[in-house]
Amino acid sequence: MSPDAVVVGAGPNGLSAAIALAREGLSVSVLEANDTIGGGCRSAALTLPGFLHDVCSAFHPMGAASPFFRALDLGREGLEWIEPPAALAHPLDDGTAVLLERSIDATASGLGADGRMYRRLVEPLSRAWDELAADALGPLLRIPRHPFLLARLGIPGILPARVLARLFRSPRTRALLAGLAAHSALPLDAPLTGSFALMFAVTTHVANWPIPRGGSQRIADALAARLQSLGGAVVTGQRVGDIGELPAAKAILFDVTPLQLDRIAGSRLDSGYRDQLRAYRYGPGVFKVDYAIDGPIPWRAADCLRAGTVHLGGTMDEIAESEAAVARGTAPERPFVLVGQQSLFDPTRAPAGKHTVWAYCHVPNGSTVDMAPRIDAQLERFAPGFRDRVLARSVMNPADIERKNENYIGGDIGGGANTAFQFLTRPFFRLDPYATPARDIYLCSSSTPPGGGVHGMCGYHAAQSALRRAFA
Repeated sequence: MSPDAVVVGAGPNGLSAAIALAREGLSVSVLEANDTIGGGCRSAALTLPGFLHDVCSAFHPMGAASPFFRALDLGREGLEWIEPPAALAHPLDDGTAVLLERSIDATASGLGADGRMYRRLVEPLSRAWDELAADALGPLLRIPRHPFLLARLGIPGILPARVLARLFRSPRTRALLAGLAAHSALPLDAPLTGSFALMFAVTTHVANWPIPRGGSQRIADALAARLQSLGGAVVTGQRVGDIGELPAAKAILFDVTPLQLDRIAGSRLDSGYRDQLRAYRYGPGVFKVDYAIDGPIPWRAADCLRAGTVHLGGTMDEIAESEAAVARGTAPERPFVLVGQQSLFDPTRAPAGKHTVWAYCHVPNGSTVDMAPRIDAQLERFAPGFRDRVLARSVMNPADIERKNENYIGGDIGGGANTAFQFLTRPFFRLDPYATPARDIYLCSSSTPPGGGVHGMCGYHAAQSALRRAFA
């Protein structure tokens, strides 16, 4: 018998869409091209035996704070979140570091005179996270349920990060803000980059930046286990090249980007919609290096050893120049580097006494520049002697990243460019961004609201759209 719904792609959003449908009593099959589920939420031995690396996503503030994941209580499937003592450290050239901690009090205290302004911005949003998430983690082109609360995020958040930083006096606080805003993969003078900084800060105080014990793969495995407990099926090694290959179903949900949706299902979509799919803009790529090292990273700022994630980039001006270079189509000489040191807090990741390091920087989409020496240099800058501890490296350029996950077009791990208009209307202007002109075809990837991150909300909302239209 044909299932009621088919989901193409077993990333977090595809699995979440399947779970949301299966919870309504529908039969669901998920088809995954790779032999391993998870999309960007996978773990593998990339360097040496005994070293377990996260292939893409590593730290999950949005995963732990996701309303859908919280409702699922994936701990019942064995998912265990580990919270490092500090979520984030931002080292500076003077040998100190600025810390972002789950406690607002601790974070504000570390910001000195800027602590009061920081608290004023993030505390009301953190306290009302459930209400804020109901509006911010879904389509933005709708009447908000909590308009005044959303405005507390939206009014400062619409500002470029450089402008928002003027609220703070200290270069240390501005550097911290710049690193958070740089997750947007936009120049820091672009509108809405302030919202990325605020949302990362807020979710820190809601759920920290936790890591899954045993690797990010455990998130996907827990989602698949929940789906199977509801009667759903997951089939790996099943590549879908054309919609005609799929079994008959009332709804087909695609955890793919617009370019891929056009390739696979374009024959079933009208020409105007296909033109929009082809015009969708992708963002910068990433260049990633995974290291196996003989001991912890030798940070000059000892506080960095308390944090799961470390931002390397120095001052706000330096980070802004790095991201501006990427926007100009140039690989930055001193890139802003995101570093993960999961094995400090999860001993399953490396042999005793040894550690893993996860690091990437932004580059122009499809860049072929070898950034490994520049990433090494940034690590050595803030942790002299780092190179001497390296046992092995795994290097991935944007093309390698795309081979690991076909949704990462040109190395874009965010599902599309976060330009102001596209961010507000992704994938493009439609009141229901998950629905297509075909009543049975839906888009459920991070190219839909609320965008990139391991949170499952794109899949959840796409499933709600399908329930309203295909199963009403």
